[in-house]
Amino acid sequence: MDQRVREHAQVLVDWSARIGAGDDVVLSVAEDAHELGVAVAEELGERGANVVTTYGSDEISRAFLRGHDGDFEADPAHELALYENADSVLRLGGGRNTTATTDVPSDKRQAYSKSRTGVREARMDTDWVSTVHPTRSLAQQAGMAYEEYQDFVYDAILRDWESLANEMARMKDVLDDAAEVRIVKEREDQPPTDLTLAVDGRTAVNSAASVDYDSHNLPSGEVFTAPYATEGEVFFDVPMTINAQELRDVKLTFEDGEVVDFEAGQNEDELAAILDTDAGARRLGELGIGMNRGIDRFTDNILFDEKMGDTIHLAVGRAYDACLPEGEAGNDSAVHVDMITDMSEDSRIEVDGEVVQRNGTFRWEDGFEA
Repeated sequence: MDQRVREHAQVLVDWSARIGAGDDVVLSVAEDAHELGVAVAEELGERGANVVTTYGSDEISRAFLRGHDGDFEADPAHELALYENADSVLRLGGGRNTTATTDVPSDKRQAYSKSRTGVREARMDTDWVSTVHPTRSLAQQAGMAYEEYQDFVYDAILRDWESLANEMARMKDVLDDAAEVRIVKEREDQPPTDLTLAVDGRTAVNSAASVDYDSHNLPSGEVFTAPYATEGEVFFDVPMTINAQELRDVKLTFEDGEVVDFEAGQNEDELAAILDTDAGARRLGELGIGMNRGIDRFTDNILFDEKMGDTIHLAVGRAYDACLPEGEAGNDSAVHVDMITDMSEDSRIEVDGEVVQRNGTFRWEDGFEA
């Protein structure tokens, strides 16, 4: 076994999930993540955790959804109980086919998602962490040789997370004190972006790949918050596969916090299906600012691409409770769909009128131009 697989497992169990003796853990292992699953199971055993293992397969999901009549039972008791009784849920991604569910009708996918709202909430109430094992299918999706992709993945995951957390704390402090964020892009080769988002009263999350930071992805490396009162337009120039459909050149227009117009250069019907899921799907649940410099290219995988240092991402749908004042309900939806825009040129992020990032460079980094 590649030593980096063992190191990945150690980071996941110790830094990310903070597993201790007696913790009840659900370990979900994708089809081609077996090797990482073995390494994680060994680490969990050494720490005295209690483990239930499930098999996460897009091909199995496809078979079930295509065979079902679409009248899904809401929150089946046996599935709900699994997560209600878990301390942690570790999801190891790495399937065989990144487009395995592409021929499942969108309305059936959306119906299934809605039927699992309670299950999803129970899972997210645990100390859950999602990661991914580098597979050949993911390497192919990224347009990379397998060995090259392995190096890319481990460069993003096997980091000095404590040091990165200290750096990202600067951006968290900026957002915690902010009332309004403005995102501007003025590239000649694409539609303009000029978007304002209210963030006052919110708490930004320093997403340093650990539940102790209210962070649930490995790798991570972003600072995110829950915006509201969104106004303006935004163009997403980074292609992204969502529900096994590749979306390209997405443009959203917001008025009074809601998407009032949209278009996509590819698979616009899928974008429409996402936005029509429920009322909350037309509002933003997240503004995320990528800060992981170990991710240096786009790979058509949201787990990596949204953390890249020269990007921001916005998610339509559900807001995360960690960003909200106690007792306040944020945007609620059965979906949380991230879309990314590249901020590396002809762009800026303003916070309360002050530029904090220009052309992908933060004001505390070398090369920043005010």
